[in-house]
Amino acid sequence: MLVFKYITFHYIRYFIIILLALVLFLVGFDYMGNTEKLDISANLFLIYVVYKTFYAIDMLLPLSLIFAMISTKIFLIRSNALVSFYSLGYSRIDILKPFVVVATAMITLFISLHSISNFARADEFAKNIRKNAQYLSPTRDLFFTYKDKFVYFSKLLPLQESAENIRVFSFVDNSLKEVLVAKRASYRNDAWLIKMADIITKPDDISFDSLGIKVTQKDNLEILQGFRPKMLDQVYEGKVNFSIKDAIDAYWLLRDQNINTNIVKSALYKIFVYPFFVPSLVVIIFFFVPVSVRFLNVSLFSFAAIISSLMIWAFLFSLVELSNHKTIPSELGIVLPNLLLFLFALRQWIKYRTSPISD
Repeated sequence: MLVFKYITFHYIRYFIIILLALVLFLVGFDYMGNTEKLDISANLFLIYVVYKTFYAIDMLLPLSLIFAMISTKIFLIRSNALVSFYSLGYSRIDILKPFVVVATAMITLFISLHSISNFARADEFAKNIRKNAQYLSPTRDLFFTYKDKFVYFSKLLPLQESAENIRVFSFVDNSLKEVLVAKRASYRNDAWLIKMADIITKPDDISFDSLGIKVTQKDNLEILQGFRPKMLDQVYEGKVNFSIKDAIDAYWLLRDQNINTNIVKSALYKIFVYPFFVPSLVVIIFFFVPVSVRFLNVSLFSFAAIISSLMIWAFLFSLVELSNHKTIPSELGIVLPNLLLFLFALRQWIKYRTSPISD
């Protein structure tokens, strides 16, 4: 228990230092590259920095956990603490457990942060502030299907939870039956409320004897039950930075309508599967490090471990982006690489669990 606390303390310490350094570097580098575009008020600038910090944490936290493990292992080797622990009868697994437990706990916390919409969409909000001096730019000319209707929004305002210039087309047996026309709709009580709308109804039989097109006015109509503004903005704009709740709701909604759910599945895999490459990589790297500084060129090992980690992280991140853009299936780009890393890490764990410790 004492060894567990000792290693955990140093691992968390290195993790905080490395994450802080990487986040400051990324945010500072972004600021230097966009100084001319950030001619905005002090309040918006502060919010921009906060969102950029969230985005940096979202991208760099998994990598920081790996770098922190490498730094902690080097510290244990250089201080001869690792040899001392083995001399006292601790096994490789006993030394490895703190790294795996802390990394898994941090990844679980990392996943829970994606239940916060502002965290999940931090980069999008930061870009909107930089380009338009506001959190969310309106989504224009949104045309989509919902159940048996076709819906058009001239402008969607997600923050205000409202839409302007609405058209809802209803079909019966592949024939246009009626068109709902309204100037404005607001999202209230899990539905879109239209205070006043014109209903244009086409007769079933168009002939000289028919009464022609009928126009009626209706008040307080409710449409698109359960279709939240943020979900509309994300799904039909093709964005992939969902919060957990929005992603799950969007998946079931699209599935019920027999609409392709690949983007939403990719977002869910990115949240729940992709981060777990960290514990696997921690296990793999751990067993490649000798136990004594006498058999280790520390500088060479540190360089090789960091470069290898960066390459693996960049490769997995690229596969995630390719999956998000539907270039490759998300199961192939996200699930399979993580599964292979896990199986290799499991093999290493089983192999060294009972093997004797030697330099």
